[in-house]
Amino acid sequence: MGAPRSPGGARASDDDARGRPSAPDELKNYEKLGRIGEGTYGVVYKARCRATNEIVALKRVRMDRERDGMPLTSLREIKILQRCAHENVISLKRVIQGETPSNVFLVFEYCEHEMARLIDFVKTKFTTSEVKSLMMQTLRAVEYLHERKVFHRDLKLSNLLLNQRGELKLCDFGLARTYDPIEAGIYTPKVVTLWYRAPELLFGEEQYTAAIDMWSCGCVFAEFLKHAPLFPASTEIELMQMICALLGNPNSNIWPGWDSLPHAKSFKFPEQPYNFLELNFPSLSPAGVDLLDGLLTYDPGKRLTAKEALAHEYFKEMPPPKSPAEMPTFPSTHNTSSSRSRRAAEDNDRSKRQRGALDDRIAAVF
Repeated sequence: MGAPRSPGGARASDDDARGRPSAPDELKNYEKLGRIGEGTYGVVYKARCRATNEIVALKRVRMDRERDGMPLTSLREIKILQRCAHENVISLKRVIQGETPSNVFLVFEYCEHEMARLIDFVKTKFTTSEVKSLMMQTLRAVEYLHERKVFHRDLKLSNLLLNQRGELKLCDFGLARTYDPIEAGIYTPKVVTLWYRAPELLFGEEQYTAAIDMWSCGCVFAEFLKHAPLFPASTEIELMQMICALLGNPNSNIWPGWDSLPHAKSFKFPEQPYNFLELNFPSLSPAGVDLLDGLLTYDPGKRLTAKEALAHEYFKEMPPPKSPAEMPTFPSTHNTSSSRSRRAAEDNDRSKRQRGALDDRIAAVF
């Protein structure tokens, strides 16, 4: 027979069988130590488990906008994370209920840093070895998801966490969902925070693939290098202008069929046929520029996959990536203010509000 299950559905540990305290499933057994952050879908606290002394992150699911129970985004997040077990994907430890049925908390492993705040807080840029370590860990998380037919659909710097052991964790799976890699599905294009949104989404593509995550990986890679966002646009039109200024205009030679996408004719493109990646990243090796270019490729069918990116020459050339244990440590940045994080959050809030009504109508299907 298997081990007994706890009331929350988790398998009881060997410690339970020996009579020692296990991690509890009631809110009263957690001591809140302070607020870490607040997003569209809930407040996150740093907390201590009274039974084990383990430090965790408690995410309170926001229910005040819901009439029919838990929000779809939280249900998706729970369902997908319960299937995941990877060192670079945040670990969901349990789901617990508070004093009332509408008071629900997700218990996650605790990480000291949100990468967006850390980059704003630390003025010294990461070394090449450190960038390689962070990027490889990001790509490993994405590869793991894509191998399980899940795309994240909101990959950005503020959804990457870092602990004091140098381990990077991908979090916030509210927009993630499964997909069929063979038979293209139809999905809402109103996903991904604006700064990290792929061109096919800007052009209204509804039959997109996991390649949208890879474009976001390219934006994250650039941000690790620059210590600043690559495309800090306020509108989709401004974003497309920034993309064209850096990469040149899309055309049918490099992206067959792009001009037949729903919103392609809504944009007026400047006369800009050149790719300026190499000029904008002068300290990046030719192999690094090639990797960045492969991630920021217009045609999603030609964009690098996570597996291809991990095998890229950039990670093999000197200097080698640092191991997580060799990564520098920093004071926790959860209570620091980040104007860039606020701008990204504000954009994300606007996007989620705009697509809220649409998501309500299509949630059961998409």
